[in-house]
Amino acid sequence: MHNHCTSPAWKRSTMEWLLIAVATCLLASCPVKGDDWRWEYEEGLRHYSEEALKKEYPEKTRPASFKHPPFRCPDMTPSTSIPTSVELVKAADIKVIAALGDSLTTAIGANATTVLGIPIEFRHVSWSIGGYGTFQDVITLANIIRLFNPSVVGPAPTKTVHGTPAPLSETGFNLAVTGHNTFNLPGQTRHLIDTLKTYEGVNFDEDWKLLTILIGMNDICDYCKDKSLFSVENFVHYMSVSLEMLMNEVPRLIVNVVQILPMETLREVQKPTPGCLLQRSFCSCLVKPATGSADLKELIEVNLQFQTALEQLLYSARFFKSDFAVVLQPFLKYADPPRHPNGKIDMSFFTPDCFHFTMKGHEELAKGLWNNMFQPEGEKFMVESFSNPIQLMCPPVDHPYIYTKPNAVKTGQSPQPGPPSSGGSHLTTFISPITALASLLF
Repeated sequence: MHNHCTSPAWKRSTMEWLLIAVATCLLASCPVKGDDWRWEYEEGLRHYSEEALKKEYPEKTRPASFKHPPFRCPDMTPSTSIPTSVELVKAADIKVIAALGDSLTTAIGANATTVLGIPIEFRHVSWSIGGYGTFQDVITLANIIRLFNPSVVGPAPTKTVHGTPAPLSETGFNLAVTGHNTFNLPGQTRHLIDTLKTYEGVNFDEDWKLLTILIGMNDICDYCKDKSLFSVENFVHYMSVSLEMLMNEVPRLIVNVVQILPMETLREVQKPTPGCLLQRSFCSCLVKPATGSADLKELIEVNLQFQTALEQLLYSARFFKSDFAVVLQPFLKYADPPRHPNGKIDMSFFTPDCFHFTMKGHEELAKGLWNNMFQPEGEKFMVESFSNPIQLMCPPVDHPYIYTKPNAVKTGQSPQPGPPSSGGSHLTTFISPITALASLLF
């Protein structure tokens, strides 16, 4: 086998070898200290048969020949001079794009066709910052911005593998980390600030920057394991600390904070396939409680409290000044999973683990976020169901700027006071790691 795999006919890219290493590591049950996500993944795989691990889900990827129709707007030009006010920034004025968060932003498994492909982070197709190809190849916020400013810095150019260190040349400014909770956000934020300050292609003081943050769903998934650590108070605290770091240190920055999903309906994302066993590992506090149980009711209430607390934090003047704004983009607040006409979940939107989004899901998130950016507070579009594809809007001709001014500022409300601080099993079945390569489309 060794000689066959190293012959010229079997030459592979670095990424393919990394993927083989991941699969091989799983076979050997390599320990990864402090990596709860990897432990959960390995624990989930323990329940799979060889047949289940090999099973292909071709409907979860996209043909390489697929193209979206072009997207054009009446005004795609930058401002005549670099804006000095955060209220007058057009899409074409954005010079730098970045993203922070968890596995939804690393796009884990987003183009995987097998369960073994789940550890691949398809950052280059991530909804908020993927930089694969062009808009016609995949709709991401970064690829939409590129239509207005082709030289924007930061889109993620390629895949990475969870647990394997990746340089900026692979991640771009997608500095999200799979498995992270909100208490990890200040660390991600520090990493981003230090990166922006030292990156050669960024004029730190002059360039307008756009950052998207979506985090908190893992706090819900882990809530029953430590109700103090994953409390609403801590969620608000660590979010506030991170946003204050950005406001104090990064000039000319617009931050999209995306409202977290209502997660109860993810319990419906089940299918009679072993792939859904991973859902029980990744979000046990949500998936395991019985329907109608006190534990489930408590978790649903906590999910709602997270959403409300984020609104209370950000529908204020606290994070707004002349060259900086944090905007809550609420399009996911009521989102229902995509369904077929018969009401059943459309599984083509979900990866083989039945928990994360495929490219189809990522594209809907990208469109929802873009639309929200050009809608004022109180008039922002809310997704009711992903069953209905979102139609991209152009920036309004009479207001071609990203909406950044909170209603609280318009009504003269003073900034809000800050919230109080708060403080494995082994895979025994033999599977050829080559089966994992089926998940490589790009």
